This record gives sequence, structure tokens and C-alpha cells, in this order.
Amino acid sequence: MKKRKLKKSFLIFILFVLTLFSLLVIGYFKNLNGDKPNIKLPIKDIIEPEEKIKTYNLSLAATGDALLHMDVIRDGKQPDGTYDFKHQLTHIKEKLKDYDLAYYNQETPFAGDDIPYSGYPRFNSPSAYGDAMIDAGFNMVSLATNHTIDKGESGVLNFYNYWKKKEGIMYHGIADSEESRNQYIIQEKNNITYSMLSYTTSTNGLPIPQGKDYLVNVYDKEKVKKDVEYLRDKVDVLIVAMHWGVEYTHTPTQEELEIANYLAELDVDIVLGAHPHCIQPIDIIDDTVVYYSLGNFISNQGDIVNSKGLKVIIGMLGTLNITKTVDGDNTTIEINNVGADLLYTYDQSNKNYQVIPFSMMNDNTYLKNYESVYEEYKSISTKLNENILIAPLGSN
Repeated sequence: MKKRKLKKSFLIFILFVLTLFSLLVIGYFKNLNGDKPNIKLPIKDIIEPEEKIKTYNLSLAATGDALLHMDVIRDGKQPDGTYDFKHQLTHIKEKLKDYDLAYYNQETPFAGDDIPYSGYPRFNSPSAYGDAMIDAGFNMVSLATNHTIDKGESGVLNFYNYWKKKEGIMYHGIADSEESRNQYIIQEKNNITYSMLSYTTSTNGLPIPQGKDYLVNVYDKEKVKKDVEYLRDKVDVLIVAMHWGVEYTHTPTQEELEIANYLAELDVDIVLGAHPHCIQPIDIIDDTVVYYSLGNFISNQGDIVNSKGLKVIIGMLGTLNITKTVDGDNTTIEINNVGADLLYTYDQSNKNYQVIPFSMMNDNTYLKNYESVYEEYKSISTKLNENILIAPLGSN
């Protein structure tokens, strides 16, 4: 059978009807949804992207004893009778700009600006020195030392009252009551929480008033364990400042080694040592970083160089980085780039004291044999661990 052909006029009619119908449909959808057709697309399953691993970083610089002998104090006295020590810290202030946290040990107490300042053997230092250190960038300070109680209970209380008024500064080691002793300071920066504890193994034989052990934190294994266990799960990073050892020796004592290993067992992250007045090696015990002695930060012990050598005026600015990694429910803390910049206490005939980082030395302006001194003290710093990083000469 033959197929019938549609006449041309019929085809035109059909095309007209289809066109009209299309226009009516489009108009209908426009009325429902403005100028855009209300076309519903099939709903697809929404796949949430996997949570990305988050990383946070915190840098720490740490130095040793601010040992304020009378010549250092006199160097800060101004014509109007006030005290200003900022000129002593010009170079270190420049260095600290690169760090989130900056720690030092206030060896000598601010026992009261209304009583005479004094040097060895029973110190009282101007609180203006604390102001200068804060201005330089230091925001962590340990206060438990063998000289803390040099001026008795009233001296400790004045020392404590100075620091508790300083907003944003982490301090530990002294208190005015048992209650305040147990009010641990926890801070957070760059999404990393941290705290610090401070202890001394000696008060130079000076007795602490009966029933007032809170005045100075004297090292005791059970006390330390209690403090550490309280804080350990509350912070990402836990630091312990230890005033320990024997003066004028570059070798850690057996007591230092035992305490360092005990703190490592308690899972302390960083141990910052002071008291020997000269630097001692840096080591890592399991995951615990130990600076056995950061040496003197500033002092007038250069007067005894003939008997003690340069050791009392070569200090250390310990440096490290803390990395926190968060991967879902898992958080890890890693401490890396453990090292130091060596420091030199410079003065001109017991005046114009300045702390000079070796990384800022590129000539003999401050120290004639600076290159050989650097090599000697670099060797001391890395004696226990050759992987420790010591900042090169003139690198800043």
C-alpha cells in the first residue's frame, strides 16, 4: 500500500498549532517564576567534602638569668632618679619580633622600690627592669630562684604583686597564698594552649616562713607530679622552668639529669633550666626538649672573667617551633627546629650594658675573638645532641 503524502497546507497548519502551544507553555511558566521557567532538576545526593587537616604553629624563644648586680642597676639610672633599662635590650628586642612566646628567668626579686636596691649576696632589683623586659617582647617569666626570698616574705609579696598586675604575662614560682599558688595560668595563641610551671631546688639556705611554702616553689617530686597531672590534659604544651644544678659548670649534674628524665616521664614538653650562670647542652629525652642551662642573660659577672672565663657572659636564647596538627578527632603536637642563638653580655667599663646575639655579629665590634668563642660555645650547646641547631654568626 502506498503511503499518503500530507498536503502542504495541512503541514503549515500543524506547525502553527505547535508553535502556539509552545508559546502558551512558556508563558505559563513565566507567570509562575518571573522570567525564568520553573523547571525542577532532579535532586542529586550532596557529598560533603572531607574535613581538611588543620595545622597551627607557635614559636618560642627562651633565655636565662636576669642577674642584676649593682653596676647593671646603676647603668639604668636616669638623671631624674628614675630607672630605664631599655637601652640594654635594643638588640634582643629586634630578635624577639620573630617569636610568639619569649621566656626569661628573673633571677633577682623586685622586693620593693621603696627600699634600697642591692646586689650580691641578697638582691633587690628595680621593678623598672621588668617593664623593660616586657617592652622588649618577653611575655613569660619564671620567678622561683635561689634568690627569690633574699628580702624575706615582704620582698616575695612585692615581687608577686608586681607580676600579677601585668596583663598577658605568664608567670609562675611564687604566690601570696596557697589558693593563688594553685591558680595556674593557661593561655592560648594561634589555637595552641600552653602553661608554665616554675621550681627551684635551693633558697640559699634561707628558711621559708612556717606554713607558707606557697611563697616560693621549692622542687618536690610529689608537688611537681600533682601540678603536671592537673595541667597535662588541659593544655597542648606544658613548660617547666627548673632552677637547678651547680654554678659555673657546663656539665649537667646527676640531679639535673634525674629531674629531666622524671619530667619527661610525666610528659612535660619543654624544660628550661637556669642557675649555673653558664650554658649547658641542649637535649631531647623521648619527646621532651631540655635546655639544661640557658646561662646568664645579663649580669656583671664579667668582673670575674679572669677566674671563670667567658662562660659567665656567654648566654643562650633557646629557640624552637611548636606545630599542632588537627585531623578530625586526632590532635598531635610536634616540637621541631630545636636550637639556640648564643648571646654575649657587652659593657664598657661597667656601663652601657647590652645583650648581643651572635647572629648579629659580623665583626669584632663587641668581642674581638668572637668567631672562636662562637665555635667553642656552639660545641658545648650540642655536646649531647648533634642535631641541635645553633644560629650562624651574622645570620641576622
